[in-house]
Amino acid sequence: MSFDRAYFEGQYRDYEHQNPARKLEYYSRLARIAVGEQSRPRILDVGCAYGLFLSHLDSNWEKYGEDASEYAIRRATERSPSIRFGVAVHGEHPFAGPFDVVTAWDVLEHVVELDELLMWICGNLAPGGALVFVVPVYDGPTGPVIRLLDRDPTHVHKRGRRFWLELASGSLRLMEWWGIYRFLLPGGPYLHFVTRSLRRYTPAIACIMRRR
Repeated sequence: MSFDRAYFEGQYRDYEHQNPARKLEYYSRLARIAVGEQSRPRILDVGCAYGLFLSHLDSNWEKYGEDASEYAIRRATERSPSIRFGVAVHGEHPFAGPFDVVTAWDVLEHVVELDELLMWICGNLAPGGALVFVVPVYDGPTGPVIRLLDRDPTHVHKRGRRFWLELASGSLRLMEWWGIYRFLLPGGPYLHFVTRSLRRYTPAIACIMRRR
């Protein structure tokens, strides 16, 4: 399936409502935790879509975004012309590392060649650099509900927590992870609740992994 305009308007027609400022601010905090006190950290957002996350970051970051969708990259560039955006297809990436942090917000579950992407990310992280990502999970008490509600045919990795927590364990070390409850309520309000104590029961998780 092509990640063209029809895909975004069909699967994510509420994209703006699903990415309110408070959610983008949480993602920004995760990225800042990953880089610590570094000044002018270099960040790559994989699967950046319309570039909402990168545009939310302050000017202290050196920002790059890539996506498999030419349509999304066109929209991102129009929205934030000062940020570097490029199309990534067939294993070819528009930007090279080293990056202090690579982010992937609800992206990895779409990637068919996941091992190849992870290898590339690890090879383009700076020493001590981090991969920060959010993915839906299909285990636990919410698993059956998530499977029922998930209508995106490009979700090729409908996995449980253990799969993601052990991701690329030879190259990446899990630093911390959280659970996320999230849902677009009727009428537009977006529920986004992060928890550590209930993280084994949430429909999504956020992870920070550092390069070994």
